[in-house]
Amino acid sequence: MARRHLSLRHFRRLLQLLRQEGPRQTGRRVRLWWQATGGGARPSILPEQTGAPAATDLQSFWTDLAERHAFRIPSPPLQNRRRKVALIGDLNLPQCRKYRVEQLSELMRLSGADYTFSHYEDVPRCMDILQDASHVMLYRLSTHPLVTQYLYEARRLRLPVLYDIDDPLFSVPAYAGYANMAALPPGMRDHFLAQAPRYAEVMNVADAISVSTPALQAHLREFTQRPVFLRRNFADLQTLEARPAPPPAGGGLRLCFASGSHGHEADFELIAGPVQRLLARDPAHRLVILGHFDASRLPAPLRPRIEPHPFTGYAAYLRQLAGCHVALMPLQDDLFNRCKSAVRVIDAASVGVASFVSPVSDMAAMVEDGGTGRVLAAPQDWDGALEAAARDRGATARMGTAARRVLEADWTARLGAPVADPGLLRWLAA
Repeated sequence: MARRHLSLRHFRRLLQLLRQEGPRQTGRRVRLWWQATGGGARPSILPEQTGAPAATDLQSFWTDLAERHAFRIPSPPLQNRRRKVALIGDLNLPQCRKYRVEQLSELMRLSGADYTFSHYEDVPRCMDILQDASHVMLYRLSTHPLVTQYLYEARRLRLPVLYDIDDPLFSVPAYAGYANMAALPPGMRDHFLAQAPRYAEVMNVADAISVSTPALQAHLREFTQRPVFLRRNFADLQTLEARPAPPPAGGGLRLCFASGSHGHEADFELIAGPVQRLLARDPAHRLVILGHFDASRLPAPLRPRIEPHPFTGYAAYLRQLAGCHVALMPLQDDLFNRCKSAVRVIDAASVGVASFVSPVSDMAAMVEDGGTGRVLAAPQDWDGALEAAARDRGATARMGTAARRVLEADWTARLGAPVADPGLLRWLAA
């Protein structure tokens, strides 16, 4: 059981939630946090706030403007200044922050726009970056009193609003059929299902929406009449700084399974048999598990053969990944997983490691079967691919080298396919 450390900041946060969301929703949040931290989850990376004003402070500000007949600005900001995009979002998940928030700066720079962002709970910063913006983006936000205030201020400033999301958090059907939910406490599934309409509500207040995969784009169109643009994740400069390492010398085949969140034990179950059979053939073979994983759900013969590493920073994660021959990315075939992006393939390709993936999600679109990795469906396909990887390490290494080459050629920041929908760029320029 992981130790929980309660500080004055936790109690202040508890009081803030009680005021904003009431005792029932606050109690649910506390239970989920208690379960997650007890399982060793990484604490929130919420940045320190800069002294959030109460809602009455903003109300007084708006009232004062109205009384001075200065509430509405005379013309849209884009007519008067250079384009500047202000993003306000939930920045608590490191992978999401990297791929949907921080790397957006590269696309904005290519398009000639300035860009800045803030966590939605840092009210002074959020209000500040709205004042000189020409466009505002809301990332991964659901209904919340603060979000309502930002939308109100954005409309006062006559800013066009884009909503960005990279998972079907708005979809009850996606969550209801999501296999990974079986690995989580029952209360978490109920929580996610209850939250889905709250994401859809904010999404449909925006003028347009951007998403990370074609499948998510198609599914989201069932929930909105707004324009839905595609902005795929790509290899940013930080990712490209990682360099492929020489293949591990000697020893057995090192297979990597990375899990950035809880629940991926259900995905690994798809290949547990093939992995177990491969490891049984050579005591030197190893299964490297990076991140969150409940090893008690592995078949008993596999448990002594794993090399676990806890959830860590991005650079350390890439170093551990580079020490493997193959990155394993099985996915259960369900609606939620079909909407997922290829970030794990990007990570593996950056360090020259071949990805073995299921034909589910955008990963299959990024892997050339037999060229930069393998796309595998049936268990016997995984058996054959893993045996071939162990038998011919040179061919496996060449797939990893090719993956890095394709990553640099096709999947870096660009104002066009396969990364950015031209319609999104036109919308940002309008």
